[in-house]
Amino acid sequence: MIARRLLTTLASCALVLSSGPAVAQEGLSFDAYLQLLIARARAEGVSEATIRRMTEGLSPNYRVIELDRSQPGTPTRSGYPLVAPYIATHVDSARIAGGRRAFANYQGRLAAIEREYGVPGEILVAIWGHETAYGSVKGGFDLSQALATLAWEGRRRDLFAAEFVDLLKVADKGYPRGDLKGSWAGAFGNPQFLPSVYLRLAADGDGDGRADIMNNGADALASIANYFRDAGWRTGQPWGVAAAVPSGFDIASYRTKIQAPVCERVHERHSVYKTVAEWRSLGVQPQRAIDPDTLVTLFQPDGPGTRAWLLTSNYRVILEYNCSNYYAMSVGLLADEVVQ
Repeated sequence: MIARRLLTTLASCALVLSSGPAVAQEGLSFDAYLQLLIARARAEGVSEATIRRMTEGLSPNYRVIELDRSQPGTPTRSGYPLVAPYIATHVDSARIAGGRRAFANYQGRLAAIEREYGVPGEILVAIWGHETAYGSVKGGFDLSQALATLAWEGRRRDLFAAEFVDLLKVADKGYPRGDLKGSWAGAFGNPQFLPSVYLRLAADGDGDGRADIMNNGADALASIANYFRDAGWRTGQPWGVAAAVPSGFDIASYRTKIQAPVCERVHERHSVYKTVAEWRSLGVQPQRAIDPDTLVTLFQPDGPGTRAWLLTSNYRVILEYNCSNYYAMSVGLLADEVVQ
C-alpha cells in the first residue's frame, strides 16, 4: 500500500528508541501535544465542529507505537526470497474469482473510468484486491487516534502531524469519524490512501459529487486510476509480458546501476532498458503481442530457467503504489487473470 512504501522509504532514517512509553518533544504529555495539533488544524481551516468530533476522548494507542517500532530499518544485503511462492499465494483462486466478480459488477463504471484516466479496469481491480481484498479488509484502527499517537511518539513527527491535520480536512468534508478507520499507519479506505493522498488524488467515480473511498467502490476505483495517471501511466501499453529466455542467456551482463531515489533494491534487479525488437535480436521472445518499439527491462527474478518478463514503464507506476517487485508482479499477473 501507499503508506507502506512511504514508511519503507523513511525507515532507514529512523531513530533508535527506548522500549518505554513514548515522550513527545520537550516532554509534552499526549494531551498537551494534541493541543498543538488542534491549533495547527484550526490555523489550516478545519472547522471547530470537526476538530471536536475527531479529537474527543483521544488517548495514545500503545499498540500503534509497538507496531511502528517493529518496522525494519535498513534492508539487509543477504539476497531475495523467491518470487514464485509469493505469486502463488497472492494470485490464488480466491483472489482471481473475487477480481472477476468485481470486474463484472463494475464493468460499465470501469469502462468509463478507463476512458477518463487511461488506466485499464483490470489493473484497478487488481490493486483493490491486493489492498483490501475488494473492500473486505480495510483496517480497524481509529485514524485520529493512530495518527495523533504517531505524531506524539515523534519518530516521524513531521510526517504524521501533517497526516493528522489532513485527516481532519478529510473529515471536514462530512465523513463521520466511524468511517475513518484504517491501518495503524494511517492508510484507509478501499485503496488504502493516506489522508494527504486522498486530498490530492481522490476522485468521484459515479458523479455524485463525493469521493467516498471508504464505502463507494466506483470512487475507490476512480481514485486508484487518478493515482496511476498522476504517476505517469502510459495508455495503451501493458505493464509487462511473459518472455522466453534462451538457455544459457547471461541476464546479469545486462544489468545496470539505476539511480533510484527510493527502493533501490527493487530496481537493482532489473536489466537495462531496450526495445522489444532489441531483446528479440538477442533471443528473448515476448509471449504476447507488444509493440516492437516499446522500451522494456528484462526481469527473471528466480534465476536461470525460471519465468521471465519484459516490463514496461507502467510496471514502475505499479511500484509507485507499493515499492516491491513481489507486489507489483502479483498485481500485474492478477490483472491478467481477471480478464482471462
